[in-house]
Parts: sequence; C-alpha cells; structure tokens
Amino acid sequence: MPPTSSDPTAHTWMKTTEHPVDHPIIGVLGGMGPEATVDLMRRVIAATPARDEQDHIHMIVDNNPKVPSRIAALIHGTGQDPAPAIMAMARGLEHSGANILAMPCNTAHVYLDNIRQVTSIPILDMVGLTAQRVGAMTPRPKRIGILASTAVNQSGLYEGALASHLMTMVIPEQQEQLMDIIMAVKRGDNDSTTSDLFGTIVGELRTSGVDVLLVACTELSVMAGDLNTNIPVIDALDVLTEAIVAFARPVAEPVT
Repeated sequence: MPPTSSDPTAHTWMKTTEHPVDHPIIGVLGGMGPEATVDLMRRVIAATPARDEQDHIHMIVDNNPKVPSRIAALIHGTGQDPAPAIMAMARGLEHSGANILAMPCNTAHVYLDNIRQVTSIPILDMVGLTAQRVGAMTPRPKRIGILASTAVNQSGLYEGALASHLMTMVIPEQQEQLMDIIMAVKRGDNDSTTSDLFGTIVGELRTSGVDVLLVACTELSVMAGDLNTNIPVIDALDVLTEAIVAFARPVAEPVT
C-alpha cells in the first residue's frame, strides 16, 4: 500500500528517485484553481537559477478547472467524485513524458493514493513535505495555526502529518469567512475587502498563541505575500516550489 501523507516514509523522494533524464519534466496537475496554478509557475520560474531560457524547468501543465469540486465532494457529500478526473490528468501527464508530478492544491492531496495507483512515476507530496519543513524548525513549534479550506481540515491531512512531528493544528475561529475568501480568489475577486478580511483572520489566529502560521491553501498562497506578522509563516506552495526546483536542478550551476 502506498504511504499516506502522515507516513514519514512518504516523503523520501529525494533519496529514492533517480533522474531518468538530464532535464526532467515536471507534470503539474493544475486548474484547482487556475490562479494558484499560475502562481506556482511564477514561483518556480523565480526560484530557478537561470542565465537564459534553456536553464528553466520543463513543465507540462494540465490546467483543468473542470475537475469536480473537492469542497462539494468532501464537505457536502454532493456532486461528482473528483478522483477519476484527477487520475486521468495524472495518467495523461505521465504519457506526455512527465518524470514526476506536482499538484498545487492542498485539498486534492486527499486523492494522492488514487494517483499513485494509476501512475508509475512519483508525485511530490506537498502536505507531507510541508509538515516536514515545519517540524524541522528550531525550536520545534508546538501549535500550528493553519489557513486551509474546511475540506483540508476535515480530511485530517495536515492534522495527521503535523501530529507525526508532535505538533498540534489550530483552526481559525472564523473558518467560514476564510472559506469565503478562498472562493473569492477562485472567482478572481481578490480585492482590498478580501485582503483586509484575510488580514483580520490572520491577526486573530496569531494572537491566539500559535507558534507558526501555515498557509495550506494555494488560493490563500496568492495573498500570503502581503501578510504582516511577527511569527514565522510557512507557505505550502513555497515548499512545493522548492521541491520542484530541487528535483529538476539538483546541482544548480552558479549564474553569472
């Protein structure tokens, strides 16, 4: 059985995966949502040491916004199961030449095992890698304030992954309002009112006594750059970005 996000053995891709080609191809399961997918691509480009375009990372992106709603399926128990669409995307990316998969959607990591069942290439586990990153902080934090969708919280993805590193997840009291922000970003309504509300929620979570803020929704990652806080902030999309660059450019040549 494939390891789950809470299983520490699930996150050893750097140790066990050999690069099949000199310039590996990253397959991105995107569109969940589109803005977060574009944001990942921007971050990968910015994080890649490059002297010209040939130094950048080859990515095949399936930007598919037609994947059935993960929120409807996981929270409300209604609508179409997203798993078949996500599995078809993964197979398509592998058949197109991808050597490893990445998925810039925390909620969709509920379907990680489904992807592993239908592909022979590895997938970067953003949830597990992020929990590892937080757990490696010194001193190790105990209370992690999580900014995530209700579906992620109810699924136990981060709760289990953080618990494996002896950390506790703290959910904002204004979780319903946080969901309104997530849906606004999905619609493209990321205005000043949305940003102000996000700042208020972050501020109240910070004052509740958490040691670290964890941005665990890629729609919120779009807004996380504006956070003003005096405690560490870990963004899962940054962790995924770094993992992609580390896989594709394991020994980067100095850029002069």
